[in-house]
Amino acid sequence: MPRNFWMITCNEENFKITRGLQFASQGLKSQHRRKVQRVEVGDRVLFYVTGIRRFTATATVTASYEDDSDSPWQKEGNTGWPYRIGIKPEFVLDEPQYIQAGLLAHRLDYVRRWPPENWYMAFQGNLHLLPKNDFFIIEEEMKKMRLGSAYRYQPPTPTKAKSRSRKRRAGGNRAGQASREPASVAKPASEQVAPGQAARS
Repeated sequence: MPRNFWMITCNEENFKITRGLQFASQGLKSQHRRKVQRVEVGDRVLFYVTGIRRFTATATVTASYEDDSDSPWQKEGNTGWPYRIGIKPEFVLDEPQYIQAGLLAHRLDYVRRWPPENWYMAFQGNLHLLPKNDFFIIEEEMKKMRLGSAYRYQPPTPTKAKSRSRKRRAGGNRAGQASREPASVAKPASEQVAPGQAARS
């Protein structure tokens, strides 16, 4: 069983770097050294992306921290990422599935010290120790997104789009035809026939 449940916060660019590394490792910031030292193999990790305020992924720690002098993560403000832990992905959402943290904040014990309208202030900083129940509330919502529940993002399928296009074209051929073509088109004066002329010819 995991001993600790952590939340790592980072901006969107740094989260994309972690995704690019296939969630094999994650950098941690220098001001959280004491917390970093508590991260153990088997602990669980939740990702929260600042700016967009979304929960995006969970992972499991596979290696405790080590110094990282060549960190690929970009500084956020003046703070770098001098430590690195090994991780493996558990639930990773596609971008349209990212969960709005504000929708779950009222269910989390961790944010109750802040006014409801300022829930996001609970997520300032890079590394947070979460209550186990909070972690599982969020991860359960991720499971719903990944496993096809009613909450899962479902883009329109090409088949339905084509079907609607055919109906519009079919309707246009029957009822819309007249609206696209004028009822009568005036001919140039040189082509007009005087009354009775066609009968004589």
